[in-house]
Amino acid sequence: MGTTTATASLRQTPAWQALEENAEALRETHLRDLFAADPERGERFSIEAEGLFLDYSKNRITEDTIRLLLQLAEERGVAERRDAMFAGEKINVTERRAVLHVALRAPKGEHIEVDGEDVVPEVHEVLDRMSEFAERIRSGAWQGHTGKRIRNVVNIGIGGSDLGPVMAYEALRYYSQRDLTFRFVSNVDGTDLAEATRDLDPEETLFIVASKTFTTLETLTNARSAREWLLATLDDEAAVAKHFVAVSTNEAEVSKFGIDTANMFGFWDWVGGRYSMDSAIGLSTMIAIGPDNFRRLLAGFHTLDEHFRTAPFERNLPVLMGLLTVWYADFFAAQTVAVLPYDQYLKRFPAYLQQLTMESNGKSVTLEGAHVDYETGPIFWGEPGTNGQHSFYQLIHQGTKLVPADFIGFSHTLNPIGDHHDLLMANVFAQTEALAFGKTPEEVRAEGTEEWLVPHRVFEGNRPSNTILADRLDPETLGKLVALYEHSVFVQGVIWNVNSFDQWGVELGKVLAKRIAGELEADSEPELTHDSSTNALLRRYRNTRRTS
Repeated sequence: MGTTTATASLRQTPAWQALEENAEALRETHLRDLFAADPERGERFSIEAEGLFLDYSKNRITEDTIRLLLQLAEERGVAERRDAMFAGEKINVTERRAVLHVALRAPKGEHIEVDGEDVVPEVHEVLDRMSEFAERIRSGAWQGHTGKRIRNVVNIGIGGSDLGPVMAYEALRYYSQRDLTFRFVSNVDGTDLAEATRDLDPEETLFIVASKTFTTLETLTNARSAREWLLATLDDEAAVAKHFVAVSTNEAEVSKFGIDTANMFGFWDWVGGRYSMDSAIGLSTMIAIGPDNFRRLLAGFHTLDEHFRTAPFERNLPVLMGLLTVWYADFFAAQTVAVLPYDQYLKRFPAYLQQLTMESNGKSVTLEGAHVDYETGPIFWGEPGTNGQHSFYQLIHQGTKLVPADFIGFSHTLNPIGDHHDLLMANVFAQTEALAFGKTPEEVRAEGTEEWLVPHRVFEGNRPSNTILADRLDPETLGKLVALYEHSVFVQGVIWNVNSFDQWGVELGKVLAKRIAGELEADSEPELTHDSSTNALLRRYRNTRRTS
């Protein structure tokens, strides 16, 4: 089978056109019929690899669908782009950068080069410094300005500098050191900082300021206010160096803030923010769970990296999940994907995936700058089960929208209490069964339902889902789950021929906000040159602030 370049029109590729025909043939085919025709379907459309089990049999697919999706991956050069990423090539073309989050979890001794330089030793040098610092905080050896040990750690960041650390802390809280308190501040709304610090003792509080450039508006605004909060009690500029550390590359700004640059932990321009939780951005995670568990997290990432890099596509977890996302987005007009983890510790996992997926593939132009004529990144959303069942599952089951869903469950709970876990997992299996097969009018009538009520109690079914099972939620498994979605996003981006590693869409709002902030704070009435709506809103806000 020949390989075409990804610069060719996606809609004109042979696999795409064959998939359109396949989708049309399947449009009126029900999962009930697919399972009835193939008693072994559940076994054949499932994969177990690296401690993760994926059942994708409850998707609206046949063997022909999978064959054509794999052909599409070949025609679009997924393998070549994957290899280019691992080789350190600058596949982030709009920023002329390599994309090497995989290097952050590469073991010592591996070689990954950027511009002819092996970056793995640098990665481990930073990890070693992080480990030494984390142990000093955890043991009480690091003391604050007044000689008290640190008992509170507040991470100040935004985007990838917040979503990754807070998700990882919540996911691995079972493994955290319980005599330490962890808080996370991201929103420039002062309430976020006020509530995070309200009950903390400044003498026992450490702030981690996470900003690569140390110029991010929200992060630096919060950091300066945190500095004022600290000095209001300690009243000594020298205290800043004992209560603030930085994750940054801007030594001058870090030093100007009052942070000892010996306590500055760097990372590199080949690490995108939403791919950075396993870099120095994860310092709060390492302090919480300890260096050994953090390295277990990295090992889990690396295990899935190697699976993605080496497994044949027909047995490759992220490849199949990425292709299925493309299948529903482009051939079934599905606008969203629900991620439904049945583990309370993963309550922030859907929010983390929102940035990973939508900042990566929320693009409407190709790598060459041409407008796409197909759908790209879907909206990712979700909540932990069983909470979501009493919230939005009604729409998934009986609404008019097609919502493919990923269910995530574990064979063992970290907190065994009675029969809670069996009941939790019974809901996983019940929900995927109900979504797939539904309940027919005949089945509803057979229950003795009055005829007028029958339409209300019918479940159409034919709602697709994946089920991901693992043994338990430990650091390795979390690393595998995050890497699974990272590489799935990569596959989708290659198929769509978009740059999954830039985020120009966030820039315009930032620029305008800086300009508007000056207009809001001006002493005299500024000349406003926005549109009539924005001008009126700014005047109303200024007038209300002056009179109340």
